[in-house]
Amino acid sequence: MRQYIASILIEFVIAVGLASPSVAADAGAKALYEKSCAGCHGADGKGNEKMATVLGVKDLSIVGKETKSKSDDELLKVLAEGRGKMPASKYTKEEQKQVLGYVRSLAK
Repeated sequence: MRQYIASILIEFVIAVGLASPSVAADAGAKALYEKSCAGCHGADGKGNEKMATVLGVKDLSIVGKETKSKSDDELLKVLAEGRGKMPASKYTKEEQKQVLGYVRSLAK
């Protein structure tokens, strides 16, 4: 019985170890988003109404049909270069891809 429990614990530790990089990447992407994007787009991606008013824009949501319909390349270009009142990102291309992945996860 002890051997059985020990083998289950070992399998669990291995499984958690294998999952950790993706969990860490997700946490890193969320941190990047929260640092530079959430102030305007909201923690949930639905937009910060107060910032929309301050900026004089209609909507800051990034989880709607318009964003979902854009390709990854289109959205990466917006992240890299900015658009309208949104400044260009100072993140690396890899970090921009992480943020894009996080934004896509918010839209689900």
